Amino acid sequence: MDIFRKCSAFHKGHFKLSSGLHSEYYMQCALVLADTKMSAKLCGELAKKFKSSKASVVIGPAIGGITAAYEVACALGIKGIFAEREEGKMALRRGFALSPADRVIVIEDVTTTGGSAREVADLVKSLGAKVVGVGAIIDRSGGKAKFSAPFKSLAKLKIDTFRPEECPLCKAGKPIVKPGSRK
Repeated sequence: MDIFRKCSAFHKGHFKLSSGLHSEYYMQCALVLADTKMSAKLCGELAKKFKSSKASVVIGPAIGGITAAYEVACALGIKGIFAEREEGKMALRRGFALSPADRVIVIEDVTTTGGSAREVADLVKSLGAKVVGVGAIIDRSGGKAKFSAPFKSLAKLKIDTFRPEECPLCKAGKPIVKPGSRK
């Protein structure tokens, strides 16, 4: 958290998260990952948690997971790719491909519900590859995000999130900001 504060990446306010949930706090991981030394350090630590996975590929959801997935792949010395939305669904584009021989780690920057990582994991499985792990720099679900493969993070935080109709910040009339990558 000190790193996030130092990089002005931990924000307080009223935020609409990529998941659609609302929160009083937002983690702007891109600001942390913009520092190449910090990015390599954090993602190198995350990569250590997957050393024994025998992975051949690391994949992240665009946009937030691209840098983190690439840095984890670099630390492991394996291929790093990303999935992006095409007509509302995660897809491989730009010539990226997976085969049934691939053992894949799905990496995100910040996990709230795990929805993006699950979508990417489902894509990986639909292409016949095996998901051997899921990771995030920050797990803001407090450990509630669940996956079919082992989930590892550098930090677990319990940051309250609210459905829009139950959000106390909305009820208090606080203006909302949508800083995430999904529109």
